[in-house]
Amino acid sequence: MKKVLHIITLMIVSCALSYAGNTMTPEVNEVNSEQSTDRLMLIPDSLASQVQSVINGNSKIVRDYSRVNLDEKVIVKGDTVPLFLRDRNLGRYDRGLLNYLYIPKGSWHFGLSASYSGFDASDVQMLSILSDLDFGGSMFSIKPSVSYFISNNLSVGVRLGYTQGNARLGSMGVDFDEDINFEISDASYKTQSYTAAVNGRYYIGLTRNGRFGVFNEVELAFSSGNSDFTRNYAGSPRVTHTTFTDARLNFSPGLSVFMMKNVSFNISLGVFGLYLKNEKQVTDGVYEGSRFTSGANFKFNLFNINFGLGVHI
Repeated sequence: MKKVLHIITLMIVSCALSYAGNTMTPEVNEVNSEQSTDRLMLIPDSLASQVQSVINGNSKIVRDYSRVNLDEKVIVKGDTVPLFLRDRNLGRYDRGLLNYLYIPKGSWHFGLSASYSGFDASDVQMLSILSDLDFGGSMFSIKPSVSYFISNNLSVGVRLGYTQGNARLGSMGVDFDEDINFEISDASYKTQSYTAAVNGRYYIGLTRNGRFGVFNEVELAFSSGNSDFTRNYAGSPRVTHTTFTDARLNFSPGLSVFMMKNVSFNISLGVFGLYLKNEKQVTDGVYEGSRFTSGANFKFNLFNINFGLGVHI
């Protein structure tokens, strides 16, 4: 980057000197313009090869390996492995990024992510519309995982998951105006699901010491679960039982940081996914129907942020 700024500075100085010459000696420039249209620009010898590369249509000026030994080796578990991983540049533009060794081939990764959240009526900011609100609930999930690195910075693995949630609505009144108002009371919702998934994760090391890295994860997950929705209907409780199965293909970028030699902290964001889902409903023992849905998600979801710890051996 400093060399690029140096080149730009030299070009600006050269243009300024040329402009000054044009304004001071126009007669000489007119004679010279008839003889030749070429102009010379002074370039330091240290930058000559980079400038010529740019003129030829290449972008190697972005990446400077003159001070980097791409064949450097490090010792991992008694073996010598390359510190820099060579990636194929699929486009003409070279961004000058280096992929450092982050986690070597043959390593095992054991991870665990868990979350718990609770909410109640104090979290709802619609008091002008809702009245007599008695509401609460919670959500819990745990996801252990194990993966094996089949290559440097590349792992495949499996993940299991269990999720449980419940919500209770003791009472709620809705009052928009004189024509739209109603009350709901004694309603509850419970759900639980089990998940099994296979995934592949590719890391990019950001530093020589292997402390920071980013990754992209592709996961194929299968889930099965059920839910119960209970409410009062005509003075008696009515229960709708729903069973569902779904398949999802998720793409999740993330960040990994080694807090200790063999312990890492990971955060991933679900930004894109495809899903297929099948549901069946039974109310008070009577079959009501089923439906099949599919779709795609392409957005940043605050409820799909995963935090976890990993142990590497």
